[in-house]
Amino acid sequence: MLTHSAGFKHDYLPVAVKTIEELGAESKEFEVVATEDCSLINEENLKTISALLFATTGELPMKEEQKAALIRFVKEGGGFVGVHNATDTFYKFPEYGEMLGGYFNGHPWTQEIVAKVEDNNHPATKHLPKSFKVKEEVYTFKNWSRNKTHVLISLDTSSVDLSRGNRVDNDYALSWCHEYGKGRVFYTAFGHFKEIWNEEWFRKHLLGGILWSMNIL
Repeated sequence: MLTHSAGFKHDYLPVAVKTIEELGAESKEFEVVATEDCSLINEENLKTISALLFATTGELPMKEEQKAALIRFVKEGGGFVGVHNATDTFYKFPEYGEMLGGYFNGHPWTQEIVAKVEDNNHPATKHLPKSFKVKEEVYTFKNWSRNKTHVLISLDTSSVDLSRGNRVDNDYALSWCHEYGKGRVFYTAFGHFKEIWNEEWFRKHLLGGILWSMNIL
């Protein structure tokens, strides 16, 4: 779990680390190594893990060979989990955006919104109702299309002032997943507020996404 903030540093990070560690211990499916040290993302270490979780921002201080190893790790069967600001990372490394599915492009709505569950069969969403209310800093994305990924949760656009949005198609995903090479990628845009990390629905959402990325579920 990499929590390096090369850009804006979110205050949820300490509770996020604690939550992910608890999910691993409670499920007995994984152990967590949480770090801000980008040098640990290297070819040798990547051989010893099943999945990589990014809660990061900005242009991470990684060498070109580290970046190549990251992409190769996923293509060759590794799991990748991106949380909230993982899309606000590595804009100058387009292979990362392609792997993850898109890049952050603003947050026009910070309010209570209605989220729509588009796939109730996925491990990350099967516990959720068809729609639910949640307070969130809603991200919008560029270089993103539902044609390139599988949308799990999206924004109910009737719950916001759409004139403040920035996508012509008004298609605002909140969570998605896809295969990348032989690997699996899961992303959730939720997580801005510290409180959400203690909510049972979000913990189950994260756990399902992590275990799916690891090919356990």
